[in-house]
This record gives sequence, structure tokens and C-alpha cells, in this order.
Amino acid sequence: MARLLSRLGRFSARHRVLFLVGWVVALALLAVVAISSMRFSDGSFDVPGTESSRAISTLDEEFPSADTDAKSLQLVVEAPDGQQITSPERSAELQSALERLRGTDHVSAVSDPVDPEQPYVSRDTTTAVATISLTGVTDDNSEAVHADIVAVADDLRHDGFTAEVGGSIANPVPEILGPTEIVGAVLAFLVLFLTFGSLVAAGANMAGALVGVGVGILGVLGFSAITPIGSTTPILAVMLGLAVGIDYCLFVIARFRAELRSGRTVDDAIGRSIGTAGSSVVFAAATVIIALVGLTVVGIPFISEMGLAAAFAVFVAVLMTLTFLPVLLRTMGRRALPRKQRDPATTPQRTDDRIGFLDRWVRVVTGNRVLSIVGCVVLLGIVAAPVLSLRTTLDIPGGEDPKSTQRAAYDLVADKFGAGAQNPLVVLVEREDGDLTEALPKVQRALERQEDVATVIPGAVSENGDWAMVTVLADSGPLSDRTTNLIQSIRADADETAGTHLLVTGGTAVALDSNEKLQSALVTYLIVVVGLSLLLLILMFRSLLVPLIATVGYLLSLGAGMGATIAIFQWGWLDPVISAPQGNPLLSLLPIILTGILFGLAMDYQVFLVSRIHEAHHRGLSAREAILDGFGRSAPVVVAAAAIMAAVFGGFALSPSSLVGSIALGLAVGVVADAFIVRMILVPATLALLGNAAWWVPRWLDRILPQLDTEGLSLDSEDDWTARGRPETARSQPSR
Repeated sequence: MARLLSRLGRFSARHRVLFLVGWVVALALLAVVAISSMRFSDGSFDVPGTESSRAISTLDEEFPSADTDAKSLQLVVEAPDGQQITSPERSAELQSALERLRGTDHVSAVSDPVDPEQPYVSRDTTTAVATISLTGVTDDNSEAVHADIVAVADDLRHDGFTAEVGGSIANPVPEILGPTEIVGAVLAFLVLFLTFGSLVAAGANMAGALVGVGVGILGVLGFSAITPIGSTTPILAVMLGLAVGIDYCLFVIARFRAELRSGRTVDDAIGRSIGTAGSSVVFAAATVIIALVGLTVVGIPFISEMGLAAAFAVFVAVLMTLTFLPVLLRTMGRRALPRKQRDPATTPQRTDDRIGFLDRWVRVVTGNRVLSIVGCVVLLGIVAAPVLSLRTTLDIPGGEDPKSTQRAAYDLVADKFGAGAQNPLVVLVEREDGDLTEALPKVQRALERQEDVATVIPGAVSENGDWAMVTVLADSGPLSDRTTNLIQSIRADADETAGTHLLVTGGTAVALDSNEKLQSALVTYLIVVVGLSLLLLILMFRSLLVPLIATVGYLLSLGAGMGATIAIFQWGWLDPVISAPQGNPLLSLLPIILTGILFGLAMDYQVFLVSRIHEAHHRGLSAREAILDGFGRSAPVVVAAAAIMAAVFGGFALSPSSLVGSIALGLAVGVVADAFIVRMILVPATLALLGNAAWWVPRWLDRILPQLDTEGLSLDSEDDWTARGRPETARSQPSR
């Protein structure tokens, strides 16, 4: 592999105009396609194969809606000082507000909640709810329409009423390139500059990453012209594409600089760095891609789509590193080094950007192996402790922002009309012989006998008479265990009435099914992803224990990332700092997304760090000497890479979207825990404790494993052959 990648890097560098134009043209073409043709789906969430999903399909077939694009809001009004909303004076003020709403743009109808024929008034007659039907609402005008309706509510508040607007009519694309994300990218650039001490090298690193993430995300958006994608699908593609793009370039450029310092020409340094560091990049990226593609085993299209889009972005980042980055390396040449190191005749040879502190650090860690291991486990265990209080949900009732008028309206209705009033369970009744006349009353009475049922409302019968729809209102709210028990109880008694079968759906039922499916899929996902990645690491390091150490360290990092996310987003510990709403249960898809992505990133750092230790051990150093040598060479790069990822993810963590913010925060904390605690302390301490046993592999397995030469040993023989085929002076003369 090393020789193949080396030749690819040299070829790209020699034909840099061709590759430069190719990448720029690809970027431009994809930009044109994406801008002119990208499409987003309606954002609906489906969990195929569950009862709630089958019931929704039946609803669509048997009870088709006349207007699938219709949208609505609610105006929830409470009379001041406990007065009756139905009193002549208050009713007149309410009617005046309703008339204003009827004259508002895009409002097609407004219900009268105090109409005796169709009342929507609380039992204490203090609160009324008017339904506002809308038409012609688009993503472009939804905010203005909502603002016009809120203005009417504001006027009612000025008159002493409590007035809130419930519901949502917008499906905005989360902001993923706002000011905080840009700040994160700037911090990443500063880390690069401090690492390299060269503005040219830092600029090339960032330029390569930006081109890679640009092609990747535009490719995802361009694909939406064929098949619409969810509005949140590009999130992971942008975050991971930028982060791994910067890190992969960093790893190769660091090796390129080391080869230049050792006296190689620019062309030889490019070939050597792409052949060795490029091999590690390919393996690291392979683990990330496996983890992301593995999200498809969950069986939820929304998550699968996000995983595939992010995997494509990572693949483009690797392709950029192997073909576009050599163009930049050849262009900047020895300017990749600080100015005082560019002349090989006057500069003492150094092989790496070693940091004296890290050399001393690894000696302390390996000298106190047991204490270091125990300390890491205890520290990360404490950070992971909040995982014990994890609560998840598919959707936040009333919206994710506790301070919004939408949430206030939801809470007011729940208080006045019952906790389950706004989250009805939809029960579909199927009659085998098609005669529901006698069966429906029996089904209704059976449902009323269920514990925690407040009201059972008979609904429509399908046109062919085979299905009937019944609405069940629970006494408890959608996040209550009592509501969950009610759904399970109805399903357990689905065939209680002879000749009928019941299906339960609705928002709460869908959330319950999605949580159960995600939890069951998580085990399968871990087996598939961890298994395949372990095989890759065994293939790369020719060891059984090193991949196992990497996996245990990953689990500790995952726990820390999840624990911090729960403490901040569920407990609300950093409310003044984090702009996204806090205090809510985490989204149910978050654990499996963090599980997959952090596994890939953790394996990245394992590959970057241990590949140099493995290389040193393979060249004959003892186990401890290999740790000291390989750690000293690779640790500065891993530290810089982790700092960059933390900066990028940290910028996204400040996003106003709780989905973006919670994912990014979990990744940022997980990366910091993995790179600075697991890889800087736990891994070298464990390798030192195991000694040569860390690199043990059964002889039979060693014989059947292919020789991939990730250490670049074949390049040594190729360099010797090249040196014999040309004058020695040509080899020592640097390219400019």
C-alpha cells in the first residue's frame, strides 16, 4: 500500500496543474448543480417496520387528507384574573382578535372556540383555544406569517389576557455555518500556525480541508437534485468533512516536513509522506467510514441518510489528501518549514516537530503505568456518571425552546385541558368481516376501561368500511411512563374484542417505537462496526491486544462525551453559554450517532499515535523504546489534531439548534477525552505495562494476514534503487 500511495502522491505532484484544475472544476460544477437543483424533503420522521409506522401508512391509505399541504397554529387565550372567557365582555374582546386574524395574510379560516356547537373552552371556562388554518405558507414567508399572528397575541396581552401561539409552521434548515462555526475554523487555523510555525503550511492545510469539505457537501446537496434529502442531513457531512479534512492534511504535512528536515528533496518527501502518513490516513478514514455507513443497520432512513452523507464527505477528504494535497506540497516546497529551517546546508537535521514536554510526559506516564491507568478510568468514569440519568425522546412536546410562545401555549393547554390533550393516541380498528357497527362501541368501552385514559373519541370510518379511527386522550403527558404503559397495554389487548384488531400510532407511539428500535439496533450496530474496525486494526498493527486497548479507550471516551452532553443539555449546567435550549430530554437518535462517529474518530487517533510506535517497534526498538520514540514523533500531531477538532466541534456546539449543538458538544468532549486522556495517558501506559506482549499475534494468523506495509519499508528499498540510478548529488540537492 505504501508504494502505491507514494506513486499516487508523486504522480499528483508532477501533474499539479491537471489535478488543481480538476478539483476546481469539480467544485464549480457541483456548486452550480447544488445551487440550482438541491431539494429538501418535508422533514417527516418514519421508523419502518414498527406498528406505528404501519398504522400511519394505513391512515394515509384509508383516511386521505384533502389538503396535505395545509398548516395550522393555535391561539391560546386565558382571561385575566381568573375571569370567564365566555363572559360578554371578554368574549367580545376575543372575537375582535379573531376577526383581526381572519383578515391576516395567508389565514384561510379561524375557529370560534366559544361557539356553543363546537366549543374549545377549558372546564373552568377561563381558557379558550382557537385553531388558525393557513394557506400558501412557504419557507420564505413562514416567519412573517407567524410574526403577524404573534402580534395579535401581543395586543391581547396588553389588554390583560394571557395569550400564546401554539404549533409551528416552519421547517428551517439548522444554521451550520454561522458566526460560532467560523470562530471555530479560525481557532483551528491558529492551532495549525502554532504547530507548524509557518503561515504557508497552515494556509495549505486549511485550503486543502476547505476544498475537500466544499466538494463533499456540494456533492451531497447536488445528489438531492435526484432524491430530496432531509434538511438536517448535511450537518454531519459539514462537521466531519471539515474536521477530518484538517486532521488528515495535518498528519501528512507533518510527515512531509519531517522528511524535508531529514534531507530529502521535495519530490521524495511528497512520495514518502503520502506513502507512510497517507497509509495511516486511509486506515483511519476507513474506520470512520465503516462507523458512518454502519448507521444504516439501524433501519431508520433519516439516520441512514445522515450517515451516508457524512461518509461521502470523509471519503472526499481522503481523496483530497491523496491527490490535491500533493499539489499544494509541491507548490510550497521547502516553504512548508519555518524560514530559518529552509536551507538544509545551514540547518541541523531534525526529523519531527518534537515537543520536549511531551517527551518528558510519556516517560512519567510509562514510569507510573498502574497509577496512570487507574487515574484515567476513574476520571472518565466520573465524567460519564450522568449517563445513568439519560432520558431520550423523538420530539420535544411543545417545541425545544422552553422560553418560546409555542412552549408556553403547550403548557397552558396541558394545564387547563389535561396533560395528554395535545398528544392524542390514534387507534385504528380493523374488522375482519368489514362490519364495524357492533364492534366499535365494544372497542370504545374496552379502551375506556384502560388505566390512565381520560377520553375516548369515536372518529371516522374508512370509505370501504374496513377501518375505523378512534382518538384516545391520556391523563398523563407524552413523556410520562404512564402513557408508555397505556400504549403497551392497548397493544397487548389488541385482539380483545372478537373479530377486531387494533393498531396504535400518534406522536407518542412513534417516539416509543423509535426509542425501542434504536436501543435494539445499537447492540447490532456496535457488533458490526466494532467488529469490522477491529479487523482493520488487526490487519494494520498485526496485533490482537492493541485493537482491544483502542476499543476500551473508545468506550471510556464515549461515556465522557455522553455524560457531558447530558449534564449540559439535559441538566442545563451551561445555560448562559450554550445558546440552544436546555433542560429537555436528549433526542433519541443522539446516542447512536455519537456512538458511531466517536468510534471512528477514536480509531483515527489510535492509528495516528500507534502507527509510529508500531513503526519504531517493527524497525527493532524494544517495546519501551518504541513507545518513547513513536510517542515523541506522533503525539504533537495528535495533540494539534485534537485541538483542531475540538475547536471545530466547539464552534458547532454553540449553535442555536439543539440537534446540532448536542451532537457537536458530545463530539468535542469525546475528542478531548480520547486524545488528551486515553491516547496520551491510557494507551502508552497500557502498552508499557504489556511490553512485547502488546504486539503478540498467533502465528497462524500472522501467516494469513496480508503484508500491507503501512510502515513504508518498501519505500526504503525503492529509495535505495532510486539513489543507485542517479548521482548522489542529485539526491542531496533540494527542490525549490
